[in-house]
Amino acid sequence: MPPLPLPPVIDPLLAWLDWGGVAVFALSGALVAAAHRQTLVTFIFFGVITGVGGGTVRDLLIGAPVFWIHQNATILICVVAASLVWLLPARIWRGTTLLWLDAVGLAAYATYGAAKGLAFGVAPIPAIGMGVLTGCLGGIVRDVLAGEPSILMRPELYVTAAALSAALVVGLVTIGVHGGVAALIAAVAGFALRALAIARKWSLPAYER
Repeated sequence: MPPLPLPPVIDPLLAWLDWGGVAVFALSGALVAAAHRQTLVTFIFFGVITGVGGGTVRDLLIGAPVFWIHQNATILICVVAASLVWLLPARIWRGTTLLWLDAVGLAAYATYGAAKGLAFGVAPIPAIGMGVLTGCLGGIVRDVLAGEPSILMRPELYVTAAALSAALVVGLVTIGVHGGVAALIAAVAGFALRALAIARKWSLPAYER
């Protein structure tokens, strides 16, 4: 199905959400490499795979050109982000930095992924799934490659925050809300939920049978 053009007013904001998601996920990937005391090459590899992983699978599924193939900016963003982690003092990245970077990337990328799904003719409910996939997959790949427990297995709300961002942008655009406003509301809401989950250890009830 040919792509449906996004409203012009949403294009610049979506581009910033895309690049912002790539940047913070690349930072989070490099931080995992730093925790394992790897080389600069490994920093860059983890930055790239985390930054583009979710978006690559999304584009393949919706039939869009893979977003980083025909431009230099995306990979350069990942390389710069990874290099910053390598060059800057380690104290900047200690503590919960990885969690907060991941929260920003999750909200931005889930919002962008869902909106791009709609733009390429994906039905609303599958578009929400595209948003969740875009927001979560890069972090999953990062954790698997590093041999760490996946962030999905932690008790705090994670996928739920991505689903909130994705569902909000799809729902608001579907009912005719201005595209830029919908994207901003969705990204802020998803980040807020993830932030509260980190700060207050919010989680959904676990299976106990």
